Amino acid sequence: MKIRVGYDVRYECTQPIPMIVMLNIHHSRAADLIEPDRIQTDPPVPLRPYRDSFGNWCTRLVAPAGGIRLTTSALVHDSGLPEPTYASLSQHPIEDLPDDVLMFLMGSRYCETDRLSDFAWATFGHVEGWARVQAICEFVNKHIVFGYHHARATRTAWEGFNERVGVCRDYAHLALTLCRCTNIPARYCTGYLGDIGVPADDNGMDFSGWFEVYLGNHWHVFDARHNARRIGRIMIAYGRDAADVAISNTFGPNTLAGFTVVTDEVKDDKGAAVVAG
Repeated sequence: MKIRVGYDVRYECTQPIPMIVMLNIHHSRAADLIEPDRIQTDPPVPLRPYRDSFGNWCTRLVAPAGGIRLTTSALVHDSGLPEPTYASLSQHPIEDLPDDVLMFLMGSRYCETDRLSDFAWATFGHVEGWARVQAICEFVNKHIVFGYHHARATRTAWEGFNERVGVCRDYAHLALTLCRCTNIPARYCTGYLGDIGVPADDNGMDFSGWFEVYLGNHWHVFDARHNARRIGRIMIAYGRDAADVAISNTFGPNTLAGFTVVTDEVKDDKGAAVVAG
């Protein structure tokens, strides 16, 4: 299938503001881009791209006084299949993990492994591997109540565990922290996830947060908020937690004046999905 993705983000600024934005689709999906996701700015400003330490695409710019609008519209090829399940996968002994995976066992800004370790082992220590991650997702999915009015940019996994409310990033932070506590490397991911193959979400579209775990020498997607294998997930970036993958970092006073995200399956005139190739 083909999926149309994009965004329309507006900032109001009283003075020129340097910015770093992370809005391009991850390079692992580059071969699936039918139309590129080039950042358009209004007014036009110079853009300087670079890759961060995780390999995510980032862009530097200076928003002028008055503000700036960032938009894109891209077309992405997708298999149209639900994410696979590998129920028999076991976890690696710590000593066998690749060096570059070890950081995803450690605590980080939003993921306090020290505070949740005892609970994690007491609750999920009886299972391991894929079954352990699935048990963690089922727990977090039931433990936290979703609502955009619960959103708070500073909420940590420990706070989400105790407050029991949040948005997708809070589900991901708590679940990946519990995985790290029980020796499963886990990293935070952000990107597009449309309502493809599921009923439309009344909450509207936004960038989504989920996590991946390292099992069987590969990274695998899990989503504690939806607790389901989904269709059409498109990653923008990954890191230790949400602090590493903010869609924008701004260095001066500004106001987010508009925010729209699009993730739609492209259909023909008869309503059937368009299959590329």
